[in-house]
Amino acid sequence: MIGKLDDYLRFNEAALSLRSQRQQVLASNIANADTPKYKARDIDFASALQGVMARTAAPAGVMAAMSASHIGGAGKTGDMLPDGTALKYRGVVQGAVDGNTVDMDVERNQFADNAVRYEAGITMINHQIRSMMAAIQGGQ
Repeated sequence: MIGKLDDYLRFNEAALSLRSQRQQVLASNIANADTPKYKARDIDFASALQGVMARTAAPAGVMAAMSASHIGGAGKTGDMLPDGTALKYRGVVQGAVDGNTVDMDVERNQFADNAVRYEAGITMINHQIRSMMAAIQGGQ
C-alpha cells in the first residue's frame, strides 16, 4: 500500500525537490552577482526531472548511480547537485569586464518563475492528498 502511495506522489515530490534545489542555485547566482569571474549556473529542469524519475523507477535489485563519482558515472562531483543532477553554465548574454556572467535581470526572472512553479507544485500535491482523503473517507 505504501509503495502505491509513493508511486502516486513520486512525480510531484521529485519536481518539488528539483525546484527547491534550482532555487538554491539561482539564489547563489544572485548572491555572487558582484564576484569576479563567477560563472552563472543553472539546471536543465526537464532533463533533470526525467533523470530523477528514471533513477527512482529502477527495478528492484538494480542499483542506480546517484552521483557522478559512482561506478559508471561521468563528470566531476562539483558539477552535480546532491541527487546527481548536472549543473550547467548559463550562456553569456553580455559579459562583464571582471569575467562575471550573472545577468541580474535573467536571474530575477528565473528565480520568480521557479518560485511560482514551486507554489503550483505544492498546490498539486495538496490536491492529490485531498483526493486521496476523499477516497479513503468515501466522499463524505
